Amino acid sequence: MSASAPVLSVGPVVLAAPDRAVDLEIRVSAPVAGDSLPILLLSHGQGPSNHLSSMHGYAPLVQRWAAHGFVVIQPTHLSSRTLDVPEPPGEALHWRSRVRDMSRILDRLDEVEAAVPQLAGRLDRAKVAVAGHSMGGHTASMLLGARIAHPGDGAVVRMADSRIKAGVLLAAPGAGGRDALTDFVAEHYPFFLGADFTEMRTPALVVAGDADSSAHLTVRGPSWHAEPHVLSPARTSLLTLFGAEHGLGGISGYDVAETTDENPRRVAAVADLTASYLRSELIPGDQSWTRARARLAADPEPLGQIDSD
Repeated sequence: MSASAPVLSVGPVVLAAPDRAVDLEIRVSAPVAGDSLPILLLSHGQGPSNHLSSMHGYAPLVQRWAAHGFVVIQPTHLSSRTLDVPEPPGEALHWRSRVRDMSRILDRLDEVEAAVPQLAGRLDRAKVAVAGHSMGGHTASMLLGARIAHPGDGAVVRMADSRIKAGVLLAAPGAGGRDALTDFVAEHYPFFLGADFTEMRTPALVVAGDADSSAHLTVRGPSWHAEPHVLSPARTSLLTLFGAEHGLGGISGYDVAETTDENPRRVAAVADLTASYLRSELIPGDQSWTRARARLAADPEPLGQIDSD
């Protein structure tokens, strides 16, 4: 499909959740035409904006992903700034609830289809991927098999979902350890201390900016965001974006003031390269990723480079 193909977007779709602080609201975006559509779950990050950390964010990615043939489903996690939900002890940023949100959506795809009649019979439930930016990358990595040591009792927490066949980690956090994190993060977000990628076995594309120091999170510099690729035993690829900072050019929204490296060309490249990667991972015989890599390598002014296992 073309990146300019027409797209429909419906939200909020509300999934009743009596065991959750509030019901789960999602946005569903899909191409107007096409069948056997793969499903892409998108986990939002945090940040200072009021609405980007919700189903209302990431339009520059969602629009192009849907135009490339994906049904994109975006939950509003309990950590969203649009909500005011207290964090359970040991679960800063609702890290566990965020992961559960994504599995809950997959459990209830029948309800999603019923709420969006234009999707009836068009989903391919065997082709599911997850993507996440920043804190959403942490959420996505756990669904792919990463684990953490619970900051309360040290118990290993595993929340991988076998229905998810591939992932994209966008400026995602790296591995834990006291030598990796700032004092502030170690104190206020201690779940990061136990992050471990040695059991993340689902294929993934890791996207990192070589200027993304994330000094508010880590003392390791930009290489920290490449660690899901370096440390995971999965078949992974690393897309390093030249000059990109944590916003990767502005993926969280159009004309977002908090973006420090605004670059529409970079955003389009992130959307198209990630879509190509996921299509080739999910659809047997699809050559989108091979062609996308060749185009990037042939570009006289490439936006980045790709390294694969």
